[in-house]
Amino acid sequence: MKKYESGVQAMLELVGGKWRILILHQLISGEKRTSELRRAIPGITQKVLTQQLRELEKNEIIHRIIYPQIPPKVEYELTEYGLTLQEIIDRICLWGENHLDGVYGDKSRVLGNHFSDYIPLSTST
Repeated sequence: MKKYESGVQAMLELVGGKWRILILHQLISGEKRTSELRRAIPGITQKVLTQQLRELEKNEIIHRIIYPQIPPKVEYELTEYGLTLQEIIDRICLWGENHLDGVYGDKSRVLGNHFSDYIPLSTST
């Protein structure tokens, strides 16, 4: 059994890294195909996206839906367990936007609209 120094360490092992939180952020708004995730997350390669999706699925944070059709169709969605991260991700987004406002005076000057369809669960702190 692996030992952890803190809950933060355990959480970062599951959702840390450059890409996982961005993938989860996209899936909060609903199920997505791999191609949709790739378009929504600039800079991620197909190989890395596939690796990260497999890890998140292995850890039961996301679920892969395979539709029995030709051509094959696969989508990913958050599991109930994965949905427990929504409030945390909302707060990370809000913190990041507040940080950009503080540094640049107006986050819209530097914040792309890649997540414009995403509506946070709550904006209260």
